[in-house]
Formats: sequence, structure tokens, C-alpha cells
Amino acid sequence: MSIATETDLRGVAERGAAELGPDATAPQLLAWAAQTFGDRLIVASNMQDAVLVDLAAKAVSDARACKQPEGPGVLDVLFLETGYHFAETIGTRDAVEHVYDVRIVDARARRTVAQQDLEFGKDLFARDPGACCGMRKVEPLQETLADYDAWVTGVRRVEAPTRANTPLIQFDEKFGLVKINPIAPWSDADMDAYIAEHGILVNPLVAEGYPSIGCAPCTAKPAPGADPRSGRWAGTAKIECGLHPS
Repeated sequence: MSIATETDLRGVAERGAAELGPDATAPQLLAWAAQTFGDRLIVASNMQDAVLVDLAAKAVSDARACKQPEGPGVLDVLFLETGYHFAETIGTRDAVEHVYDVRIVDARARRTVAQQDLEFGKDLFARDPGACCGMRKVEPLQETLADYDAWVTGVRRVEAPTRANTPLIQFDEKFGLVKINPIAPWSDADMDAYIAEHGILVNPLVAEGYPSIGCAPCTAKPAPGADPRSGRWAGTAKIECGLHPS
């Protein structure tokens, strides 16, 4: 159970947003998060790259160096292990755990893929992607986040119209904890520059033409010049998996 109440967490989110302001940098936001939530903080990564993990790991290391009394120990990194990932994504996850001082928290669905196929029919993702995401992403995330007071995401405003107004700090109404989006203002050029400057791990699929990577059955290469997320759930009206409501 959460140490803090919902009222407490709403207040923390409001104060943090007011104190840091709309122009806070990613390092400033992550330093605040590490010092405020300690071991009750988890960082989510889809393992497209390790930019957010690198930034957060540095913030946690700095908190330890300053001997912050509430600073975290090992940084928890949340990965939604849906059972449908590309091998390259799993390899990136394993590399991240090897390179950084982090603990990977694999959030798994209650049913294996085989059990889901047996109960709901094979390839539910092709017939009802919303239901599949609900069972393999949203429910495991909700169960995992129940053990934390705050989570950090890599959501960026340029990724989709539904993300255009993403705040830096907010109370997550859906999951009931504080949500920090430290790279929300970053452009694609900002991401590329950070990756190049710091030698960040990147999923090999990116170089193969996949600018937005999800589960293998629901991820395709977008057409040249198309929206980077157009390869997600291509041919359907779905644009979000339900983790980050608009």
C-alpha cells in the first residue's frame, strides 16, 4: 500500500509543479522526484532507448552523493512484459539492467499469452486491441504502481496530439499517484542530441526504421514521411494503449 494518501500526493504534485515551474529541466525534475519519493519512485521504460533511465539513474546517484535522507536506493525501472515484445526490445531491457545500477521490475499480465488465447481466442490483439492492451498493459501497470507513490514516464508532447498538453508534474487520476514527465518538452532533435552526446543505449529496431516500438504484432514500419506513431496499431482507430489518457 502507498505510504501517502491520495490527498497527500495531490498536494505534493501541486506544490512540485508550482515550485519547479513550467520550464524546469529534466535533471531538475528528476532530482526533485528522487529526493521527494525515494524508494517509492519508479521509472517506466518501453526500452526504445535508455534516455530516461540514464537521466533518472544520474539523479538517484546525485541524491545518494548528497546523502539525502529520503533518497532512493537502487532505482526501480518498470517494464511491461506483455509476452509480445520483439526480441530486440527484450535484449535492450537486459542491456539496460547490465549497464545501469537499476532493478528491472517486469510487470506481467495475470494470464500468459497461451492462457489468454485459450480463454479469449487466438490473437486477441488483431480483433480487439483495446481489450488486449487492457489485460496485458493497463492491469499489470495498475497493480505494479500500487506499490509506489510516483512514477516517471517518457511521454513527449510531440509524439501525438493526445500528448500535446502533457504537464511536467501531475496527479495521475487513473492510477492514483504522482506522475512526472521530465522529457515532455523534448523534441526529436533533443532526444537525438542526448543519445549522441551520452552514448545512450538504443533499441536496434530504431535504426531499422521503427521510430515508435510497441508489441511486435501491433508495430509496423511507418511509411516514409508518415507520423512516427502511425505504425502502432496500423489500420485501426487506436492511437494509445490506455496508459496515458488524453
